Order: sequence, then C-alpha cells, then structure tokens
Amino acid sequence: MPVRSSEATWRGGVHDGDGELELGSGAWQGRYTFRSRFEADEPKKSNPEELLAAGHAGCYSLALANRLEGAGHEPDRVHTTADCHIEMDDEKGPTITRIDLETEATVEGIDDERFREMAHAAKVGCPVSRAVNAPEITLEAERVA
Repeated sequence: MPVRSSEATWRGGVHDGDGELELGSGAWQGRYTFRSRFEADEPKKSNPEELLAAGHAGCYSLALANRLEGAGHEPDRVHTTADCHIEMDDEKGPTITRIDLETEATVEGIDDERFREMAHAAKVGCPVSRAVNAPEITLEAERVA
C-alpha cells in the first residue's frame, strides 16, 4: 500500500506569522495562519483541521460506498460533510474534540434501518475514523430516493 505525504512550512511568530500546506500529490497548496486556525475564517486560507475534515469526508464516503456495493446496493451518490471541532483544553491546549460526519446517499433496494447500520459500520471501519479515534466522531446518515 502507498504512503501518502504532505508538508507544511511555518514562517515567523505564532500570531503574526503564516504557513503553507502542500499535499504530496501536488493537487493542492494553500496558506494558513493562527487566525485561520483558531479565530475566524480568512479568505483563501485553510488550516489542518479543514484538511482533516476533507480527508475524513472523502474516506468515509468511499467506505460507505464500498459497504453498500458489497451488500448488493451500489449507490448512485454518497455525499458527506465533516465538521472538525477544535477547542481549547486548559491542560492540553488546542485539542480536536469531535468530528461530526453527516452523510446522505442515493441508493435503491435498501431500507432505512439497514442503511443506518451500514453507515455506522462504515464510520467505525473507515481508515481515517480509526486513525483519529481519540475525538468523538458523530454521524447523521440519511438515504435519499
């Protein structure tokens, strides 16, 4: 299996400096700052938590599609959003405390209860979920016709 890499460079002090994130594939490169991470959104600036959320949403969507297809219910579409919460912990400092997944899938031939069971199994089995199992990961799943 391949090893995936990304890199980051930070220049300057924590509050007045800025950084650059780059995916190893070269598909994306962007800037981040203390403000874009811990205070407010800044136009055209990202943060590690946003990238973690994107990776988790992508991994989960593929994991759910795989489970559905394996059970004979190939989905037309699986769409997932991931909200990565970062909060200040008095002892540990900034801490990712929770990731909220919300997914909806267009898939025929499966009832809602079975769909939710498979959605939960995908949450537990998704490689990114397993990698970040320290924060609580919530899920809302909806099958759409």
